[in-house]
Amino acid sequence: MPEILRPHLKEQKRFLRGKKKFNMDPKKGVQYLVENGLLEWRAESFAEFLYKEEGLNKTAIGNFLGEREEMNLEVLKSFVGLHEFSDLNLVQALRQFLWSFRLPGEAQKIDRMMEAFAARYCDCNPGVFISTDTCYILSFSIIMLNTSLHNPNVKEKPSLQRFVSMNRAINSGEDLPTELLTKLYASIRSEPFKIPEDDGNDLTLTFFNPDREGWLLKNGGRVKTWKRRWFILTDSCLYYFQYTTDKDPIGIIPLENLSVRKLQDTSKPYCLELYNPKGLKIKACKTENRGRVVQGKHQSYKLSAASEEERDDWMDAIRSSMTKDPFYDLVALRKRKLMNNSPSKD
Repeated sequence: MPEILRPHLKEQKRFLRGKKKFNMDPKKGVQYLVENGLLEWRAESFAEFLYKEEGLNKTAIGNFLGEREEMNLEVLKSFVGLHEFSDLNLVQALRQFLWSFRLPGEAQKIDRMMEAFAARYCDCNPGVFISTDTCYILSFSIIMLNTSLHNPNVKEKPSLQRFVSMNRAINSGEDLPTELLTKLYASIRSEPFKIPEDDGNDLTLTFFNPDREGWLLKNGGRVKTWKRRWFILTDSCLYYFQYTTDKDPIGIIPLENLSVRKLQDTSKPYCLELYNPKGLKIKACKTENRGRVVQGKHQSYKLSAASEEERDDWMDAIRSSMTKDPFYDLVALRKRKLMNNSPSKD
């Protein structure tokens, strides 16, 4: 009997190892699972794995689904197709969708994922909206409403009238029924979106829909060694973690009064530097091994990206993070497209 079970147990152990690898680095996890014959290299197989398998990190799922490689795009389409949105209002559908993974921070990834969501919702609920663009814009509007109503950093809470006004003429030039918008507003006001448990902590609302996130190498302040850290940029702060699965950051860098520039470093390529133009010490903090929070000792922060393009993207995101709403450009672009395609009322 043990002879029969042994191969099955070995396979289970390899599968568990593959899941752990996926949670730490989705690309390496996928490679391991395929190479060991544990998962077929088909979009449908991967979509079911991401949708149904327990113990997968929702951040890792979101990062994998957000990539623009052909296979990732096919997996995204299949993954969204596994959701059943029939007879759900838009807030109910978004609750289900945003519970199944963690929405990445990069605008292009968000755009692809919300485009897929809008197409699926309209397929499941024909006739609710004139076009998928309407669904796309209203979905973003609801997510922004959720953040504005429930993020303690947002002092001025939007009223129902403002929410209705924000969404005028988005249904191919026509207004959506006020009754529908009222119902959606009330649902979000009474209950915010729930974030998947592997990100559930007091900072949930802070890290929901960041401006950018990803791996960077960070040069130490006292000990000048390079360490790989997971960075999240949001609310004019740069947070860094040891792993994507960590609930609390090991360091926080407020970006107020700081500047960013390219840096030539002999030890690492594609570097950028955060610094205070007046030469003052940066008012950052970090957590020591015993959990005590202490002030950082940096005159500047040196970070290294994986490529020139990635470094430039981080610099652009850092420069714009203080003033920009992460969804504003996406929604504005889609609204312009919708208005241009609307029939004239002359």
